[in-house]
Amino acid sequence: MKNRFLQLSAILAFVATFQVGHAQTPKDFYDVGTIQDIQIKFEQENWRYILDSLRFNGDNMLLGDVTVNGKRYEDVGIRYRATRSFQPGSLRNGLDIVLNFVDQNTNHQGYTTLALSSALRDPSMVREVLGFEIARNYMPAPKANYARVSINGKLYGLFVNIETVDASFVQRHLNETGGMMYRCTVKSDSKAIPGCRSNIFGSLQVDNSAECYRQNYELVYGTGYDPLMNLAGTLRDRPQDIANVLHVDRTLWMLAFNNVMLNLNSYTGQHSTNYFLFRSQSGQFTPILWDLNLAFGSYKNTGIGSDLKANAVVQLDPLLHAEYSERPLISQLLSNELYKKMYLSHMVSLTKDFLTNDRYETRAKQLQALIRSDLSKDAGWPYTLSEFDQSLKSTIGKKSKIPGIVEVMSPRGDYLKKHPELIVIPPRISDIKVQRRERLSAVMLTTFKIQARVDEFPKRVRIFYRFNENGPFNEAGMADDGKSEDESANDGIYGINIAPVGGARSIEYYIFAENARMVSYDPPRYMFEFHKASLDEINQ
Repeated sequence: MKNRFLQLSAILAFVATFQVGHAQTPKDFYDVGTIQDIQIKFEQENWRYILDSLRFNGDNMLLGDVTVNGKRYEDVGIRYRATRSFQPGSLRNGLDIVLNFVDQNTNHQGYTTLALSSALRDPSMVREVLGFEIARNYMPAPKANYARVSINGKLYGLFVNIETVDASFVQRHLNETGGMMYRCTVKSDSKAIPGCRSNIFGSLQVDNSAECYRQNYELVYGTGYDPLMNLAGTLRDRPQDIANVLHVDRTLWMLAFNNVMLNLNSYTGQHSTNYFLFRSQSGQFTPILWDLNLAFGSYKNTGIGSDLKANAVVQLDPLLHAEYSERPLISQLLSNELYKKMYLSHMVSLTKDFLTNDRYETRAKQLQALIRSDLSKDAGWPYTLSEFDQSLKSTIGKKSKIPGIVEVMSPRGDYLKKHPELIVIPPRISDIKVQRRERLSAVMLTTFKIQARVDEFPKRVRIFYRFNENGPFNEAGMADDGKSEDESANDGIYGINIAPVGGARSIEYYIFAENARMVSYDPPRYMFEFHKASLDEINQ
């Protein structure tokens, strides 16, 4: 650091991070509004040839030095990404950069691996950044932004910079440690294992042995494939027990996202690939989205028949695969009445929050404005600036025919908002409050008496609460019977009295309501935002 302070640019950067003598938190490496600067230095001049060779011959990496936003890291492992977009001799293949390849303690802001996507099949260059940004509103999903990459002093290109899904990701986004992680991916070079089923890919259909799952699932960390076999077996034979081995709500959010945002290069599509499965120490699996380069209608195969025509993509059935046994994660979950309501409610949220209000289009235009200048200097980018400018509203390419994001998602939003399964009125939750100590009363409150008004014919109202912000949620019923801190019976006011335990003095909670066709949550982003109260506050 001392050497850096001797340089004028470093001094200016240092001053910019301080005000009135106080340090400010640096921007996160995945801050979407900032294009990151990554400079790679190889000793070898024929580094392209070497990286091509490594891509075809094992998992080795080429050592190099990498400077990230002015901070230099030596002996870093670098290789081309193992994706289908890799092209030998290409001017801008995607890169995986392992900062801790030699020194296990090396990291940049806690991130040890950088995944740089070439976004080969996305002339708009916004699908992954926009898609992950939308997804993070509802479920654990990677961060993503842009990075300007140079190699040996020459511009290599503008890349999509995606947060790697690994153990540190799980700790950041799920507050979990340990466990196991699998990646569902098509291994084009893998040899068939005798006695195993073929062409089931990452669909979670039952195979003949734990060893068979190795064909379609990469073990990122952990040991063995028995848990996957158990998950598949539970889906097929014991669906009533699925909540014991699967975080159902996170799964429903992923499935709803895939359908609404036409992300068919995932579980919902032909190969059920490009997603991770994290298994917690408690035994529950959580699916995590990955590789959204073909989202928003760019990939058009559902796994049934040939590629869909443009109109069929726009009108993709919200209940696609609901009765298709070869997609048990969908068919078995949606056979459960409550889970189906939750799934459809999530689809409504995604549609209203981003499609019918054109929020996705506004954001796409902002992202394109951010990167247009950098793309104009990217000689290896396979599209023209004219195609880039048309990519939101027009189909690009005569062979690939990549639809414009707005071209497909605008009619998609119109279709979904009118669909019979999605126009049902959900329960309406309002007027949430916690009873406070009466003014001048000497009696201190020691419990949380919570009320909420719920309209539109609720059949069930539940509260999910916890006293520790890192702990699991407890679940309890709220009642409108005049006996549950709810005022009068059948007046639409539901209540409950919750006593804290273990000396706790605060509570976090959200409310769930269900009617005959739909469910609602309050707060709507209940995965990340909660109502809060404390005994100190209500006794003031």
